[in-house]
Amino acid sequence: MNSVTPILETPYERSGVIVPGLPILPHGVERHPVPGGGSRAVRVRADDEITVLDREGLQPAELVFFADDGSSDAGMIGATGSGETDEIRRTLTDGGQSGNRVLRALEASGFDIGRADGVKIFVHGSKPGDMETFHAATNGLLIVCAPGGPMVPEQQDAPTEIILYIKRADPGPAKQSLAPPDPLADPVVDLNIQPGEAKSYSVKAGQFVQVLDIQGRECSDFQAFSARALDRGLEREIDPTTTRSLMGSLYPAPGIYSKYFSVDQEPLIEIVQDTCGRHDTFGLACTARYYEDLGYPGHKNCSDNINADLARFDVKPRAGWPAINFFFNTMLDDTNAIGMDDPWSRPGDYVLLRALTDLVCVSTGCPCDVDPANGWNPTDIQVRVYTENEDFQRSIGWRKSPEADVEETKKTGFHECFAQHTRDFVEYNGYWLANRMTNLGATAEYWACREKAAIMDLSPLRKYEVTGPDAEELMQYCVTRNMKKLAVGQVVYTAICYDHGGMIDDGTVFRLGENNFRWIGGNDDSGLWLRKKAEEKGLNAWVRSSTDQLCNVAVQGPVSRDILAKTFWTPPTQPTIEELGWFRFTIARIGDFNGTACVVSRTGYSGELGYEVFCHPKDAETVFNAIYEAGEPEGLKPLGLEALNMLRIEAGLIFAGYEFSDQTNPFEAGIGFTVPLKSKEDDFVGRAAIEERKAHPQKKLVGLDIAGGIVPSTGDCVRIGKAQVGEITSAVKSPILGKVIALARIDVTHGELGTAIEVGQLDGQQKRLAATVVGIPHFDPTKERVKGNYG
Repeated sequence: MNSVTPILETPYERSGVIVPGLPILPHGVERHPVPGGGSRAVRVRADDEITVLDREGLQPAELVFFADDGSSDAGMIGATGSGETDEIRRTLTDGGQSGNRVLRALEASGFDIGRADGVKIFVHGSKPGDMETFHAATNGLLIVCAPGGPMVPEQQDAPTEIILYIKRADPGPAKQSLAPPDPLADPVVDLNIQPGEAKSYSVKAGQFVQVLDIQGRECSDFQAFSARALDRGLEREIDPTTTRSLMGSLYPAPGIYSKYFSVDQEPLIEIVQDTCGRHDTFGLACTARYYEDLGYPGHKNCSDNINADLARFDVKPRAGWPAINFFFNTMLDDTNAIGMDDPWSRPGDYVLLRALTDLVCVSTGCPCDVDPANGWNPTDIQVRVYTENEDFQRSIGWRKSPEADVEETKKTGFHECFAQHTRDFVEYNGYWLANRMTNLGATAEYWACREKAAIMDLSPLRKYEVTGPDAEELMQYCVTRNMKKLAVGQVVYTAICYDHGGMIDDGTVFRLGENNFRWIGGNDDSGLWLRKKAEEKGLNAWVRSSTDQLCNVAVQGPVSRDILAKTFWTPPTQPTIEELGWFRFTIARIGDFNGTACVVSRTGYSGELGYEVFCHPKDAETVFNAIYEAGEPEGLKPLGLEALNMLRIEAGLIFAGYEFSDQTNPFEAGIGFTVPLKSKEDDFVGRAAIEERKAHPQKKLVGLDIAGGIVPSTGDCVRIGKAQVGEITSAVKSPILGKVIALARIDVTHGELGTAIEVGQLDGQQKRLAATVVGIPHFDPTKERVKGNYG
């Protein structure tokens, strides 16, 4: 077994420009991710090289190879077979309708899984990056599975992804460009548009349009006309200004604010999926004049191309076409100048739209090769139209890191429970989360939490299982808290920092055993950092993602303990809900000994007595319903992100991208208590830098009481006289305090309590809000409510 990750993918680099988002595979090498608990079937040919990579470690894999005649022998790929295929059969059987379809297709082809010769690999404690390589002796079908079932919340056996690489023995001549990826479904229209071309096409109401950037870094102008209006001799196409005004954003995105409108305010088309997330609605499609003014008269341009192709629909030509410029990267600088840079789109990125009425659409392949609009290298665009019968889910592309595969926006295990109360969901770190409840609103949800109890979905929090003999050493080195003092059954809030002291993330560490920890943070960067450090230090520890194996709701508020005490049974060896101390957790079950397994921690993000309940997604609805049934008579209400933000600002709780970033150390973020420099003698990542910055502080997080009723925005400047001394990180009108409050990071020179400052708006000078520096938190500064003291 090789423990060195093969160099199969490298970032694109040319003349010092590194683009991690465009990984390059050598010619003839294919990459096929296999999800944890899932499988993948790939055709292979004689002499192909097969490499299976365990990405996170401790993930067994099972392979089955069938020759074209239906025979199965592990020797055909140079392996020793086990004669067993139990894991692949179980994985396919548990895969629902799709798994059953695969089994039926195999049987129809004469491939009998039950009589196949399986190959088991990574069964003896593989490390991240371990791989096994095989060679096919004949043509056939290879099936690879990453077995694993639902993870019990108190266990740490989460199935994780493995990667299958196929190095073709005869890949054919190298191509200068990529082929279009497979369609999302059977298309009714499939057009390839070369740079310098425009093609129009008709789309019926309900049909879907996919605009796909095949090579990456290529723009495509898009316009859609109402077919009914054209039949009447009227041109009613997407109007970017109307669209921006009605949607309240620079361009629509999947979700509620997703529609493109005509000047008559008729919705024409809506965006359903977007894997890129960066487009333009300000500029015209490129014009003849644009190139002429740059010294390129006669250059092909999208506006003229659109005119030529739309002539068959009797659309009048225009010198410049307003358009939705998909993948175009527009920027507005501090001088209000509009600029551009390379597109964000990568090979295979796309937008998927749904027609809201019968349309005539046109798409271009932009020919611009004289500026960064297409990365200086125009390439082709693929347009596909799918029938209205397809069930495409709303999604915004998400990547764990620049190099990672794009993932669709996921629904948490609790999604359908909250969908009974709202349609207002927003994308949060790759998941849909409820923003506001339809018949409540943020203020009512807030008061439910302050006075009774509220339940909120926090499943997108990233979970990583840290295990192995060196797990404590790894955690002690990577987090700021002292892990040697963390007892089994205890939870601690901490920070993870880079070497320069800047924060990667904040989160909690659960200690499940002597060598068993669970990290729960806000992003994947922290988990990937743990794994990287384990590898760099050569530690005997594993860091595996369990986010999709553990979803969680927070139950917060004065009566939260009473509600959960009626809901959960705990074994005699575990604390009951009533006994559970602050920052402790217990293993519990719904109702009784035979109930659904959960982990319940006394933690939260509200400033109230509260708990978090963790379970497997398959059990989420059962858990939610049990809690809601017990809690509704006590005043329990569902709560969304908008109300949660109000609660956490009052409680002085920090949020990534607002109170902290990689340019902020824990002391500057207001959580210096998570860095026990005196009692933790061991070194940890960033310690030297943090000690230096603590000794010579420059910024600090403070509270502000703001006069009047105007709520400042994140990023508004904080000034004394003309000088800027800080900025607002978060602000809200506090319902319980009856005033506007804010969190702000300001220069330590002006951070004393009682200091009078001003918040600058407009240009920072022409409008000021009077404010006073106060302590954090604004509400319940001694944390009596969090401790459960409501006397």
